[in-house]
Amino acid sequence: MMISRFLIAAMLMFVFTSYQVEKQDSEKEKVLGQVIQQAITSGHFLPIQFDEKFSQRSFELYLKRMDIRKQFFTQQDVQQLEKFKNEIHRQIISGEYALMDAASKIMTERIENTKGFYKEILSKPFDFTENEFLEVDPDKMTWAKDLDELKWFWKRTLKYQTITRLNTQIDNQKKAEENKDTTFTIRTFEEMEADAREKVLKSMDTWFSRLEKLDRVDRQGEFFDAVAMATDPHTNYFAPKEKENFDISMSGQLEGIGATLQESDGYIKVINIVPGSPSWKQGELKVNDLILSVAQGDEAAVDIVGMRIDDAVRLIRGKKGTEVRLTLKKTDGEIKTISIIRDVVVIEETYAKSAILKKENDKQNVGYIYLPKFYADFNKKDGKKCSEDIKAELSKLKSENIHHLVLDLRDNGGGSLQDVVDIMGLFITTGPVVQVKSRTGTPYVLSDQDPNIHFDGKLIVMVNEVSASASEILAAAVQDYGRGVVIGSASTFGKGTVQRVVDLDNYLNQNYFYMRPLGSLKLTNQKFYRINGGTTQLNGVNSDIVLPGNFRYINIGEKELDYPMQWTEISAATYARYQKPVANLNELKKNSAERVSKNPTFALIEENAKFLKEQRDNTQIPLNLKEYQKRQEEIKARNKTFEDIKKEITELNSIPLKADMPRMESDTTYKRRMEDWMKDLKKDVYLLEALSIMKEMK
Repeated sequence: MMISRFLIAAMLMFVFTSYQVEKQDSEKEKVLGQVIQQAITSGHFLPIQFDEKFSQRSFELYLKRMDIRKQFFTQQDVQQLEKFKNEIHRQIISGEYALMDAASKIMTERIENTKGFYKEILSKPFDFTENEFLEVDPDKMTWAKDLDELKWFWKRTLKYQTITRLNTQIDNQKKAEENKDTTFTIRTFEEMEADAREKVLKSMDTWFSRLEKLDRVDRQGEFFDAVAMATDPHTNYFAPKEKENFDISMSGQLEGIGATLQESDGYIKVINIVPGSPSWKQGELKVNDLILSVAQGDEAAVDIVGMRIDDAVRLIRGKKGTEVRLTLKKTDGEIKTISIIRDVVVIEETYAKSAILKKENDKQNVGYIYLPKFYADFNKKDGKKCSEDIKAELSKLKSENIHHLVLDLRDNGGGSLQDVVDIMGLFITTGPVVQVKSRTGTPYVLSDQDPNIHFDGKLIVMVNEVSASASEILAAAVQDYGRGVVIGSASTFGKGTVQRVVDLDNYLNQNYFYMRPLGSLKLTNQKFYRINGGTTQLNGVNSDIVLPGNFRYINIGEKELDYPMQWTEISAATYARYQKPVANLNELKKNSAERVSKNPTFALIEENAKFLKEQRDNTQIPLNLKEYQKRQEEIKARNKTFEDIKKEITELNSIPLKADMPRMESDTTYKRRMEDWMKDLKKDVYLLEALSIMKEMK
């Protein structure tokens, strides 16, 4: 009898404790929503109204976060959730999140449904003779009508994952037979197909195991991040449990391979390659590649389509010396698996470096400086600063009587704003470089105060579609002053906003300290403006002379993101144009266009750009093996025709600086890196055109 009373008392205590925890979590969730609202309304650059329009934007983003590839919810599920479409702002005020509750409940049920689907589907061989297709563009997809149609969608999805693995095995076996590789075990088609399905099954088991572990805090993070991103694409909520990956989320740099990634329509997309990183040295991972799956060495690949970026981070990161295999969907549609050995980024490769460029039979030598990013070490008193390094490289070039300069900002994603000002100051006397505006008050101007011009020769600045932020500010300043000519893509990335990280605990009064930690908010609080009054936001910087690029027909950059802030303008700053502006810009444009039209390499680049556009628009993947192989072979054949884009240009010479020779003679590693870099420069047709433009500049 005593034992029974003890058990009853223990059960009652457990129920009471569970109730207390649940009540406390509910109170914390309520406070968190209100704190996020307060931080956004008081700190965001734009005056945000939490109203029905805001709720609709939040709802759309929340559905995307929950089920971007439309592989879990049905039409009936979405209709059930749409009754909350205009209510999110009211739910934040009340702290009663009916949308989150309903969506989480449905998602749990659908995960259980689809878990049964994939196990059943993968238990039998696929028929690869059927003429089926899989749509891979979420914007062209529709929600399944019911569970039967959802199962049909999963069958095609799993068939696609299997066919990519199967085709790789067939290719590998074909190569082994051609090379008469006796160590390779020849297998039948049925054996390879079964093995491919087994690998997909393991990948699905791993992914669903992760999905089933998502708890209320995870769902809460998805919800509040959608609320934050309804303001603009760079405002995000980070839950306390994401602290381990917080710095990675901020910089996008993944330890181990050195790539910057972002979530895009359910895919993990590469948006930058860190110079000097394993990815950069390996050379096959490119901007705009989509990562489909990740494998550790020889282990089975894990499908990461639809996976949250922080989960993908955990798979891609790893210890130095270990192998990670990434299955990619290239911009031209080719499915390719690459191997990268994780390593530490060679920091020196991120620094500015220079060379001398010269066209054959041309007396004019031109200085060239490559700046991968606007770096600055704020943790050390005498830490590295890109502005000081650029100044040093200019001094080395001037010592060799170089009076013309090409400054290369292609693929430069930005960095230190003050260094932009200091670098621009090397080319002008004094004056404003950029205007920075907060939500209230007048813009403040960052100006160069040094009256000395460190370099007064001709100047060309090179940019492309992923030159962003600080790169855009420098290019814009060069244009506005008439200090030089900007050449490259039609426009740069278009990120003209500034973010700061807000600790949400700072918004709590003392009575609620027990709820800490609440997490952090990355908040857009300022906007960049050119000195002419226009912003670099959304539209970027338009090149003075536009050159063909691989992505000229594909929209990339800020305008691709959800709800980007718009282009606006303010009053121009007071500044004086450069005393020796380029006098023949129209002539330069005309002559450049004529040269480009006759250059076979630029013709290939133009053809490749159209091919990439064609492949990007062709979003239906054939699931018939012969048709799939035919398409992949066509892509490979087309790619082979574009190999000459990177052939060595005989009339272009690259020469190391005399000041760098002593180190090249004493440091074999540095010498090898410099020699490889010089070879790459000789393959760059854009540099050849830059030299032609430079020669004609007046």
